[in-house]
Amino acid sequence: MSISASAADDSVSAGELSARYDNFVVDLLGSIAYGELSAFERLATDARHSPSLADRAVLGKMAVAEYGHYESMCARLNAIGMDPELAMAPYQRMVDAFHERTRPADWHESLMKAYVVEAITEEFYAAIAKNLDEPTQLAIAAVRTSDEQLAALTALLKKMLAEDPRLSSRLALWGRRMVGEALTQVQRIGAKHSFLVGLRPDGTQEQAAAEVAVIVSALTRNHSRRMSQLGLTA
Repeated sequence: MSISASAADDSVSAGELSARYDNFVVDLLGSIAYGELSAFERLATDARHSPSLADRAVLGKMAVAEYGHYESMCARLNAIGMDPELAMAPYQRMVDAFHERTRPADWHESLMKAYVVEAITEEFYAAIAKNLDEPTQLAIAAVRTSDEQLAALTALLKKMLAEDPRLSSRLALWGRRMVGEALTQVQRIGAKHSFLVGLRPDGTQEQAAAEVAVIVSALTRNHSRRMSQLGLTA
């Protein structure tokens, strides 16, 4: 829900609380926007290495969707009077470094990275968005990977594992690395830009860290469930 003057106490004015909330929303939307732009670039590049045209089409469609999500975030930032480029700038180095650290060695690892990282980041932002105003909630909800695309990606991974069972151990290990990197990344972003601190008049870094920890626990459980669907150990 959004923050109103009634939420403020004696130590925090309504104006200060509103400004804090607005900064929080801009930070959040900026991080999502740059993440979506980076996902578009990564998927478009990975699609060129697909073993078949059908596989290339699956990743190509996902890349197009990611670019649409990026445009949606930019539209929301423009609607609240914020320059998207300025909102994204604080996240560029951090997100680029993440993708450099997690560069896939081949097509198989590219698919697993998409499967793990997209789900975790989307769930993280969705969990935070529950606390926000309705227009922002709707904007963030619109950048979720569609069920159709997720099903297509899952089918590709299952097909790949069925055709070459030797991939199982390597991709299970790669998946564990991806979830570790992704969870560290969302915690790092949250800590650096004070996510959740701006949502209440008495918000502190410690409270924000505790709430992020609860979210991360849920993300870990959901990841384990998704890996089990592939027949892999998380």
